[in-house]
Amino acid sequence: MSHPVGPLPPAGLDTWLLSWAMEPVVVVSVLAGGLYVRGWASLSRRMPERFGTGRLVAMMAGLATIILAVGPPLEAQALLHLWAHMAQHLLLMMVAPPLLWMGAPVAPMLLGLPRAIRRWVAIGLALPPGRRVARVLASPAMSGAAFSVAFWTWHVPALYDLALRSDFWHHVEHACFFATAMLFWRPVILPWPGHSPWPRWAMIPYLVLADFQNSVLAAILTFSDRVIYAAYAAVPRVHAISALEDQAIAGVIMWVPGSLAFLLPVLWIAGTMATRQPDRMATAPLR
Repeated sequence: MSHPVGPLPPAGLDTWLLSWAMEPVVVVSVLAGGLYVRGWASLSRRMPERFGTGRLVAMMAGLATIILAVGPPLEAQALLHLWAHMAQHLLLMMVAPPLLWMGAPVAPMLLGLPRAIRRWVAIGLALPPGRRVARVLASPAMSGAAFSVAFWTWHVPALYDLALRSDFWHHVEHACFFATAMLFWRPVILPWPGHSPWPRWAMIPYLVLADFQNSVLAAILTFSDRVIYAAYAAVPRVHAISALEDQAIAGVIMWVPGSLAFLLPVLWIAGTMATRQPDRMATAPLR
């Protein structure tokens, strides 16, 4: 199915909003929120020091960010403007995943499941194949590589234009971006009860490398003298900006907020390491 091009007619707004509310991403986000709240309510009573209100707020903000990214009016604008499509990607890859991990979602969502389903999930995770998959997914090397592959693959012009022409491939693109971003941000946030095989300082080059590739693509979009994605050259320009200006704006969005999303955690990690080091030195026994 092809995406509609142009603004939605007022007469079809109610139908459009209803169809959006039934989108799989929206339905899954709402269900995930319900499971999390159910599990969090129990854990906040058992471990209030670990599952305070901040966890709940972060998780709900992450889910709301996903819904914002795929919902009106951003989705409609993304069909006409590259800057809006880039804003969607920014929300799905650099805002929602860190917020979700800050909510430490694994334990609350498992506890929120019905007892019978929870038992089967626990059995699956305890079996050797489940443990092997978990180890692979927890590897920062694999997470960083998957993030990079998805990032560059879906920005190839032919595939990017395909995602704009087809609902199916549009959803696949967003799913790839979001799934690999969840893997990427896990070792950075390191939510309870997770552990990382890498030392904490290794997250600094991990993030800097991601920022570098983000900046390279952003510079290409910002300074290119031709329209890279042909689909945006073909759509009607409903505002007084050309396709090339739209592309430059998208590049700036990717460059500035995108770099902040990577570099602010670098400062946070460096700061926490610097404050902990003197504490260790002060408490270390004299030799």
